[in-house]
Amino acid sequence: MGIATEAPKRRALGKGLESLLPRVQPAAEPAKPSEPAPESGRPREIPLDQLDRNPWQTRSRFDEAQLADLAASIAATGVVQPIIVRPLPGGRFQLIAGERRWLASQRAGKATIPAIVRQASDEQSMEMTIVENLQRTDLNPMEQARAYERLGREFSMTQEQMAKRTGKDRASVANFLRLLRLPVEIQGKVEAGELSFGHARTLLALEDPETILKAAQKVAALSMSVRQTESYVQGLLNPEQKQKGDEKVKEPLDPNVRQARDELQRSLGLKVKIEDKKGRGRVIIEYASLEDFDTLIDVLSRQRS
Repeated sequence: MGIATEAPKRRALGKGLESLLPRVQPAAEPAKPSEPAPESGRPREIPLDQLDRNPWQTRSRFDEAQLADLAASIAATGVVQPIIVRPLPGGRFQLIAGERRWLASQRAGKATIPAIVRQASDEQSMEMTIVENLQRTDLNPMEQARAYERLGREFSMTQEQMAKRTGKDRASVANFLRLLRLPVEIQGKVEAGELSFGHARTLLALEDPETILKAAQKVAALSMSVRQTESYVQGLLNPEQKQKGDEKVKEPLDPNVRQARDELQRSLGLKVKIEDKKGRGRVIIEYASLEDFDTLIDVLSRQRS
């Protein structure tokens, strides 16, 4: 929950709501009492039954416990941070941002909710809903992946453009988009929280859907950590490194070299192999597509600049 104005930190994350959604300009003549009065950016109380859900909402799941807590807070102290809506024909309004507050207000038995009215086209509303959600931290990895994919599909945005609009780096955007290559069953496990983003990104190195499914089942059954999953996947990719009669993967690397390899893999989202012999060797980075290669070049170029 925030204060009555939009949180300042949002303005540092690409274009915020203020810059993309123009304010409704005051009418030259006073509006009729039966019509929604134009606003100049100040919140007004809008009946909950006059609000329609945003059809472009990115979020597909809401934590029921958190929603119940928010409803209890709203019942006690009201909605502190106004939602953002746009006017529709017939005196109705459509949500742009604040669906959790809207749902919680309904549960709290409220009749109205404070809202800031903005003029926005369908395209502006869709883009801002997606971008605003991506700037939050509580979307699950698959919701974020689909949101980035939709920005690219609906608005022909490049990964670099998506990164700038959401305040992320391009490598992060690319890593989320790669999750969409996972089999549907695995995407469901990530969305349900059964597998983390780190687990999912590690499993992507296997590429073959059937192999990924089998590996994911074992990872979940044994409650493997991300580090254990990395070792397990390396063993599948390099079976010659396994000890006979043992599932453990040999780790001959110096701990410092191993740590450097793991950090590179997490940073790049790609499989990295370091061959080290007494301080000399080579670093091998594998990529599965031209998109991965472009991301790699972009990251390395930024490191040099």
